[in-house]
Order: sequence, then C-alpha cells, then structure tokens
Amino acid sequence: MKKAALPLSDHCNGEIFINPPLPEDWQEAPRPPAWPDQPAPVQSAAQAGKKRRGIRPLTFLRWIISNILEKPPQGQGPDTPGNPHDIPEQGEVAVTFIGHDTFLLRFPLPEGGTLSVLTDPIFSERCSPIPFIGPKRFRPPAYQLADLPPIDVVLVSHCHYDHLDLPSLRVLAKRDNPVVVTTAQTGDLIRKAGLSRVSELDWWQSVRIGGLEVVCTPARHFTQRGLTDAGKRLWGGFFLRFPKSPETPSVFFAGDTAHGAHWKEIRTRLGAPDIALLPIGAYAPRPMLRKVHTDPVEAVEAFRQLQARHGIAMHFGTFPLSQEPLGEPERCLRETAEWAGLAPDAFVPLGFGETRLLSR
Repeated sequence: MKKAALPLSDHCNGEIFINPPLPEDWQEAPRPPAWPDQPAPVQSAAQAGKKRRGIRPLTFLRWIISNILEKPPQGQGPDTPGNPHDIPEQGEVAVTFIGHDTFLLRFPLPEGGTLSVLTDPIFSERCSPIPFIGPKRFRPPAYQLADLPPIDVVLVSHCHYDHLDLPSLRVLAKRDNPVVVTTAQTGDLIRKAGLSRVSELDWWQSVRIGGLEVVCTPARHFTQRGLTDAGKRLWGGFFLRFPKSPETPSVFFAGDTAHGAHWKEIRTRLGAPDIALLPIGAYAPRPMLRKVHTDPVEAVEAFRQLQARHGIAMHFGTFPLSQEPLGEPERCLRETAEWAGLAPDAFVPLGFGETRLLSR
C-alpha cells in the first residue's frame, strides 16, 4: 500500500520535509575579524540546478573510513561535577549538562515535586547505525542514566543517531516509561524502543503535559537514518513553558540547526525565552556544514535575536562529527560574546556534569 502523502506546508512538499527559502532581506551573522567566514564553494549553473536528496554514498564511505582510522582522545571525566538531583526552588530551573545535546532540566511544580525533562538522550559509546564503527565519544556522559532521577518527559529533536539513540531510549522505557515529545513522522522509531506515550509535532504545534506546554519550533537542518529515508521525518526544536506558572523560567531547546530567520520568528510568536540551549559545534569545514549547523558566531547572533536571558551552549566536545579542534567552539564562543558586548555570563558553555540553577 502506498504511504499517504505528507501535509503540504512551507517546509513540506507532500513527499519530504524541506527547509523553507530564506527571506530576501535575511542577512548573515556579523563576524568579528578574528573569525572570518569561509566562502561557499563556487557552483556552476548546472550544479546549482541539480537537487540531490540525502547523503552521497562516497561521502558516507569517507566518513566511515575516517572514523576507523582516527583515534580521538578518550576518558575525560566531568569538568565540574554537579548534582542532577538538585531540587530547584519556585522560580528556578536546574540545568545539568550531560554531554552533546543531552541536558537534564528540572522544573519545580506549583503543587510540589519536580518535573524532570531529558533532551536528546544519548548515553551510547558511538552515534552510528553500526555498533562497532562510527563516531566514538571523546568522553563518556557526565552521568549515566542510573545516576539520574526518574525522567518524566523526553524531547527528541530529530532522527540522527547522535540525537535519537535507541539503546538509551530502551533503558528509559523500561526504567521510567516517560512521555516522549518528538517531531512529525519520528514516532515509529521511538515506539521501537518500547516507548508508548509518544507525541509527534509539526512546527508550531504544541502539547500539554500537566502544567508544561511544549511547542515544536522550526530549525534549518535535515534528516536521514538510512540510505532511502532522507527528508521523510521532520527536524525541529522545542519551547518549554508553564502558562499557569509564569514565574517558572521558559526554556528553548534548539536541537540541530543552521543559522536562519527562524530565531526572530520564534521570539515573535512565543516571546523571548528565559533560557536558550543553542548549538555551537560541528561546523567545520564551513562550506559543507553551514547549511545544517550553526558555528559559535551564528549562535551568538541567534542568542541576540531570541533576546534570551541566559544562553547555554551545546553540541560540542562529545563526538568527532567535524574538523574543528577540540576546545575551539568554546573559545570562539567566549571571544565572540565579548566582541558582541554580551555580559560575561550571558551565553556560556557549562562544564561537563555541571548543574546550574537559573531564574528569570
């Protein structure tokens, strides 16, 4: 039986999900002199007219070979051991950085108790369809799942292996059976892990879980998990807020994304988030990755356009996904934030394992 067509929208042509075209007045992020942008490769008119879907087989083969040959450093422990069991006071949220895009967020509930949310959980050694080949961690997770409190809600931004990790989801299914909020057409993978309470959202759709509202937000990325499913599942971020408890900080989790016009649209539609979790790594070589990942300069501009109160960096220093040196994303973020005139603690990377209590 032929699968039903996807609903038409500005980011779906009925067969696959796509990135909407950028507005004509959209501008690149301003760059400090120390971090010049790399020019995009020149394309002929014939090349520009060809639209290739998904990952090129030769590119995938080179990636596999490079990960077999390269021996990244291993065994780094937590930088700043925190306490993932910290209980936030009313008006606070406890943010614990576990690694890559995996955060534990703990929100106080008005009636007492704490709601625990886990973002893009990956605790496996590799992010790959093949258990013994593919990107291997530079460092272990700051905490194992057994170290964490019971998880109530899991957010999965898209289906890439470094964000949707089936082994981790299987453990969570058996241990906590949390509610999972994910993007459209991604629920089939999550249900394979034994999770039954799954909510799939298109951009700007929302779901209520008790007093928590989760809104799916746009991103500029792509999806592919095999050789034939490119664009069949949506990608996005999530905006978390408590409408009946306005003193509780709101959190924006960007997922994987390139720079684009969606930052201002998110702020316009949903308001400025109190806390923004923004990606800063996996950006080199820039001509190849600029359409799917922000670099630290673009992340600073995203922070400014969102008008967030607090910025927390993610998507760096965990897996060998690109060619920038270890430590460069954090250094570039610090230098760019200073150049942009941000307060010293406005937009920072947390230490691996660090727990920080943040308020509005």
